[in-house]
Amino acid sequence: MIVTERFDYDRGRQVSVYMPPSPPRAIVFSGDGQLISTWGRELEVLRAPPTMIVGVHSTDDKDEMARLREYSPGFDAEQFSAHEGFLIHDVREWVRSKFDVSIPADRTIVAGASAGAELALALGLRHPEMFGFVFAASPGAGYRPPAKMPSVLPRTYLTAGTLEPFFLENAVQWADALKAAGAEVIFSTPDGGHGDPFWKTEFAKMVFWSYMGG
Repeated sequence: MIVTERFDYDRGRQVSVYMPPSPPRAIVFSGDGQLISTWGRELEVLRAPPTMIVGVHSTDDKDEMARLREYSPGFDAEQFSAHEGFLIHDVREWVRSKFDVSIPADRTIVAGASAGAELALALGLRHPEMFGFVFAASPGAGYRPPAKMPSVLPRTYLTAGTLEPFFLENAVQWADALKAAGAEVIFSTPDGGHGDPFWKTEFAKMVFWSYMGG
């Protein structure tokens, strides 16, 4: 089941929530909710443990830079901060109250693909007390590994396709930096280009991995 609600943020922003058939044992937060919230059906097919997906839709602005300014702190710190606050405060509190769920950090994932992967990495590094796991598929270059990593790091599943060299290079940089800082990292390089078919497959693998290590 997918529930969608519109919030006042940014002249009206939608949030879509996939609810598994059984009470959730883990929860995923993400941008690009119009896409990622639909991936829950794949988890059902694969009989994954019940996992809730909360996806904040991307901006209706057709300019890709508008999305990047929300998802990557390197483009517009003020706009990123507003979107960050909306997701980690307003949306999380709404989820807690509406669905009566309380999931600890070690069962909470922040996920994204492409520019959304930058958002996932940024939120994971900035709020490890909230997000125990990061799923980052094909990250762009707007947000790069910081020179000084936080002392506490989320467990991270990185993936990029063999046919998208720019994004693969970014993923390699993140994998190397996180490993050097002591983080637990899974790095997958499936065949494929820049697009959601393999992202959805890797997302399901990441969900299973998060339960196995929990």
